[in-house]
Amino acid sequence: MQFFGVPFTAFGDDSLQYLNTILGKRALIVTDKNIVKLGLIGLIGAELKQANIDYMVFDEVEPDPSIQTVMKSTAIAKDYKPDWIIGVGGGSSMDTSKSTLVCYAANITPLDMSPSDFYNLRATAKLICIPTTSGTGSEATWAIVLTDTENERKVGLGSYETLPDIAILDPRMVMSMPPQITGDTGMDALCHAIEGYVATWRSIFTDGPGLVAIKVVFENLKKAFDNGKDEDARKMMMYAASMAGTSFGNGMAGLGHSTGHAIGGLFHMPHGRAVGLYLPYTMEYMVNGSEEAKARYAVIARFCNIAQGDDKSCALKLIAAVRDLAKNVGQPLAVKDTNIKRDAYMKAMPGLVDRAVNEAMTIAVTRVPDAEELEKMFVCAYDGKPCDF
Repeated sequence: MQFFGVPFTAFGDDSLQYLNTILGKRALIVTDKNIVKLGLIGLIGAELKQANIDYMVFDEVEPDPSIQTVMKSTAIAKDYKPDWIIGVGGGSSMDTSKSTLVCYAANITPLDMSPSDFYNLRATAKLICIPTTSGTGSEATWAIVLTDTENERKVGLGSYETLPDIAILDPRMVMSMPPQITGDTGMDALCHAIEGYVATWRSIFTDGPGLVAIKVVFENLKKAFDNGKDEDARKMMMYAASMAGTSFGNGMAGLGHSTGHAIGGLFHMPHGRAVGLYLPYTMEYMVNGSEEAKARYAVIARFCNIAQGDDKSCALKLIAAVRDLAKNVGQPLAVKDTNIKRDAYMKAMPGLVDRAVNEAMTIAVTRVPDAEELEKMFVCAYDGKPCDF
């Protein structure tokens, strides 16, 4: 048995107005201080006021949110007793809002979450996610990523109950993204869509959103990066990120996420930049040992008008196109191009490999690497050399 879940989605100009139609008494908005500073919470508050819903703001979410932060927001929720929790921001804020809902409604800690347990969360509160970046797709998935600071690792959590009830994609919310975040989050969306399309847990329901999302990213990410005021490009990237979330959230991601999570946990590289950096190296690895992955990459290349011809040539041109796009939106193409020193990276190699081996995404691909192959991938990615094995 497989499942396919999506939130009710309001999208397009002025879609925040949907908030003035919801029923309830109190909402806890989970966000970060920068979103408050940009005035975006005021837009949301005005709509909630029309719906006669009181609200409180928790704005202490940090990048790569920690378990401790979730416990802070949970304590506020238990005291305030909201019937709506609203995550506003990038993946960090939305993942914190999902975790807060579970811990508040089920009275557990984040690490107690189990994908197989039923918590009846909606008896206590419902969940709305409103993205302010175009990358994580967290508004369209039940997945949660938190940081276990004590063990320097990222932890994947969630259950089908953490799929938001409502996602709101209002283009006004992403118009303030600076170029670097536009590039980082855009490559995250591309990685989600490509890996979701090739993962072994994919289905006919995930293929369509994934393919369309990839094409939209190739057509719009550089436009949004070059001109942040390009409303059409911003809008299309917002939609692509959500479609990519639908694809991988109902299937699975792949090795770009396994390796990206590993370096993110140890070196605190932004998530989108990390997975986007490793994506082409892991794609090369897949092409060299999986006919199925090669064929799927070729379909993507043809659909996106990147290449025509035999599967291998199309797949390789797709990988080259991924690297070209990353370069054109200010992304590092190798770990050596970041501030991570080779000695520190090699010293951390056992931890990188161990974290990648134990990621769920590592077994959801058509060519599953062992620890030795993962180490080779990490080395290739540092030096900027192709994965030719």
